[in-house]
Amino acid sequence: MAEHQTDAHQEDHASFIKTPQQLVVVILLAFVLPIVIIAMLAHLATSIVTYDSDHPAMSEQSIAQRIKPIGQVTLVDPNAPKVVKTGEDVYKQVCQACHGTGALNAPKVGDKALWGKLIKDGLDAIAANAIKGIRQMPPRGGNPDLSDLELRRAIVYMANQSGANWKEPEAVAAK
Repeated sequence: MAEHQTDAHQEDHASFIKTPQQLVVVILLAFVLPIVIIAMLAHLATSIVTYDSDHPAMSEQSIAQRIKPIGQVTLVDPNAPKVVKTGEDVYKQVCQACHGTGALNAPKVGDKALWGKLIKDGLDAIAANAIKGIRQMPPRGGNPDLSDLELRRAIVYMANQSGANWKEPEAVAAK
């Protein structure tokens, strides 16, 4: 019985290479297989598609768009008078991303049914929600630099595009 256990133990640790031909095949594969893989990767790396100069991806505008900086530093004179934006300007810069497309269930500009309910609430109610934020809309539409006047102008612009006939709020002259 002890001999049977020893034979079984040796079989567990026996090599799968039994003949000289198998040894030659394993050695050849050990050298050839990595070379084939490296050659395939080199071919893949060097066969990248090149574009003609008339391809749209190679236009000056397209290249400039791809390599433009992520951020931009702007120096502002703190004593300079603040230019109050129009409702359309604020809409295009801040509100259009959601209210132009209806993203995140924002009432889409031009949708008279959705905006009709809001218009009935009045400008003050809509402005109060816009200032503090409502549902998925952040306070002031995500731009904390917007003044109440600019925010109200944007609301009036969007409401007027959706069936209202409101007058854009005027800036109050500083005393």
